[in-house]
Amino acid sequence: MKLFLKILIVFLVITGATTLLVEQFGVSLGHTDYWDVRGVFFLLFITTFPRLTLLFSSVPFGGVFWWLGWFFAPRILVAILATLAYWQTNPVLVTMSWLIALSGETGEKFALSKYYVQVKVRRRKPRVSAL
Repeated sequence: MKLFLKILIVFLVITGATTLLVEQFGVSLGHTDYWDVRGVFFLLFITTFPRLTLLFSSVPFGGVFWWLGWFFAPRILVAILATLAYWQTNPVLVTMSWLIALSGETGEKFALSKYYVQVKVRRRKPRVSAL
């Protein structure tokens, strides 16, 4: 029940955000069906290797924000691009991309903070020669 509630909340937040973008800011969302353009293998690769897939596929790229997203949060960049391109035709797939993006990014950051080991550098004291 908790998982369904989280999925419903993410879906409603994305719906509200896209409605706000379309109505207030005039952003046009794509009307292309994902399954007409891409396939299952692309979906698997973009989920497991987002940076490589974004870099070597035919996904539109460029600009400072795109490169910042690619470097710091590639899963969130994938979810944003999916929302802009496929929200009108595949809202369930876009919601799943946001769930993967949010859980993947927070999971990575948690794992890095948990297993991060600080390396202490010991400095040697200079030898004093008696002359």
